[in-house]
Amino acid sequence: MNITRENVDELNAVVKINIVKDDYAEAVEKSLKDYRKKAAIRGFRPGNAPMGMVKKLYGKSALLDELNRIVYRNLMEYIKTENLDILGEPLPSLSNPSDVDVDNKEEFSFNFDLGLKPKFELGLSKKMKINYYNIAVNDEMVNSMMESNSYRYGRSEEADAVAEKDLVKADFAQLDEAGNVVADGIKVEDTMFATDRIGADAKSLIIGAAKGASIDVDIEKAFENETDRSSMLRISGENKKATGMFRLTIKGITRHIMAEANQELFDKVYGEGAVKSLDEYKARIAEDFKAELALQSDFKFGIDAKEKMLEKCKIALPDAFLKRWVVAANDNITAEQVEKDYDNMAKEFSWQLIKTQVAEENKLTVAEDDLLAEAKEALSAQFRQYGFASLPDEQLTEFAKSQLSKEEDRRNFAERSMEKKVLAVIKEAVKIEEKEVSTQEFNELFK
Repeated sequence: MNITRENVDELNAVVKINIVKDDYAEAVEKSLKDYRKKAAIRGFRPGNAPMGMVKKLYGKSALLDELNRIVYRNLMEYIKTENLDILGEPLPSLSNPSDVDVDNKEEFSFNFDLGLKPKFELGLSKKMKINYYNIAVNDEMVNSMMESNSYRYGRSEEADAVAEKDLVKADFAQLDEAGNVVADGIKVEDTMFATDRIGADAKSLIIGAAKGASIDVDIEKAFENETDRSSMLRISGENKKATGMFRLTIKGITRHIMAEANQELFDKVYGEGAVKSLDEYKARIAEDFKAELALQSDFKFGIDAKEKMLEKCKIALPDAFLKRWVVAANDNITAEQVEKDYDNMAKEFSWQLIKTQVAEENKLTVAEDDLLAEAKEALSAQFRQYGFASLPDEQLTEFAKSQLSKEEDRRNFAERSMEKKVLAVIKEAVKIEEKEVSTQEFNELFK
């Protein structure tokens, strides 16, 4: 066997593997003997068929299988031994097609195209400037969260008369022009509506009305949204639209009472004894906002750092090779799609190379503690969306470990952890210009 490499340029190479009969003959013979033992050939018991017949039936496939094993094993060993940094995987060569004529030859040539990793300098220094946007927490945000918590941990109770924001249970009956209930008209019992969803004219009649009261309303003016109106009256179909006057009879009134900002609420939101006064409560809400907004600031910094590093490094790629490799590696991607999206793909390839080089130069690794911290952070954010501001660390750790038992989640957390470490190195190495912005100003940065 003979393996040679031809460097086409700095980013592309062709590896040639020449195989002679001595490289594969013994292994093929052994393979055919195994075929003979197991193959079911008509007229012969397993293991008794003539070897010539076995070779005729299975010789070519046995040879091809063995050639593929030899080539793959030796190609991978060659790449490792020669310390070749490659992109993607080797591909059958286009410029030097393989010669595998098993019908007429005993010596074969396998040729592979390689995409080589480009060499580049990171150029990290304080001469490089990147903005970091600190998002300010204001009183409006804190007050809004306090109101949200008070609503979430509030209670509902029955009321005697309708007030703003109450939920009303009522019967509806369609009326004729004389104000009488239509016998075969639309009727519905125990339907629900919120007072903040009704029109101004009807609201003036309903607010203050007592349980049991009957009120005649123009249904289209009272409930202007057709979808809400049809759902409330439980009707459907073009020929059954609700119009005209309806008699609304109030059957029940439910009022939501906001929880007071006291120790009971503080304990429900943050755990018993974690917050002991109104000032501490407000400060804790502000801290939570800062933590959430810091994640957004970090996200924006990541975008800006990526763009700055791509601009600074100007990495050349073996584009033609990578386009072929993406198609070969993904069954659901066509060459046309790759051509259309390649600019974005090239940026991702380059950014991955930059991250790898930063990690190697700074000996960055992801430990088990890093994975656990990443999983806990993601779960905490998820629970906060569901209204759980604080979860016991033991319980959170248990959930995180369960997620890390899934290979795909584990891999994603590892990638996220490494990217954070890489960005931390970049942040430390460059000049950071901090700017305080409002949430509105921050959102404008993405437009």
